[in-house]
Amino acid sequence: MIEEYAIVTGCIDNQATLEVERRTACGLCGQTRGCGNATWGKLLGHNSHAFTAENPVGAKVGDSVVVGIDEQAVLNSAFFLYVVPLIGLLIGTVLTDYFFNNQLYVIIGAVTGLVLGFLWVKGHLIGHHHSGVAYSKKYQAVILRYAEDARLENCNNAQIKDITKY
Repeated sequence: MIEEYAIVTGCIDNQATLEVERRTACGLCGQTRGCGNATWGKLLGHNSHAFTAENPVGAKVGDSVVVGIDEQAVLNSAFFLYVVPLIGLLIGTVLTDYFFNNQLYVIIGAVTGLVLGFLWVKGHLIGHHHSGVAYSKKYQAVILRYAEDARLENCNNAQIKDITKY
């Protein structure tokens, strides 16, 4: 399970709208000096993106939580997002080249195949719902626990390791 800290920004029924807490290794994002991330942050604005997750723990607006998604679902999504549009592009190119002897039509067929591949992936992974909730439960993020619980657990584990050193 891939886990990340997030803040609940809205709740409807058993679904919560979340924004991921931005964390950096150096803590300099948005300042005038530092690594290239600060420059990209100024150019792109470091916008946060909201997403929907199942809320089995009953988190409320403003709560800091740990949200997770299955690793296999992420790998499947990456496969679909990269391979299916590429296959659509290739099929569009080959079919258009077979039926027409014009390179402009081949380019249009390739772009059409690519776009149709992306549309199929969107329909397959998100489904036909306009709410942004994943069609299949395996692609749906889930709130695992409150963030304070995870931080306390990590702190207690660190204290136990410190005690066992002596």
